Amino acid sequence: MKQKIAIEGMNCGHCSARIEKGLSELDGVNDVDVSLENKEADVVYDESKIAIKDIADKIEDLGYIPNL
Repeated sequence: MKQKIAIEGMNCGHCSARIEKGLSELDGVNDVDVSLENKEADVVYDESKIAIKDIADKIEDLGYIPNL
């Protein structure tokens, strides 16, 4: 499954790298591409291993606001 998630609160390359690293560490997330310019993440994940809510919760844990 591929999901585009708008993310509020990213201000720099460090922010996008932090989100990309954090999401990549989740079991079930296969690919992450975070765009600082567009303030969004494209996440490819396995629905049988992780729910989109868990991915959104991780973004919140990192200090950002996800909008599905």
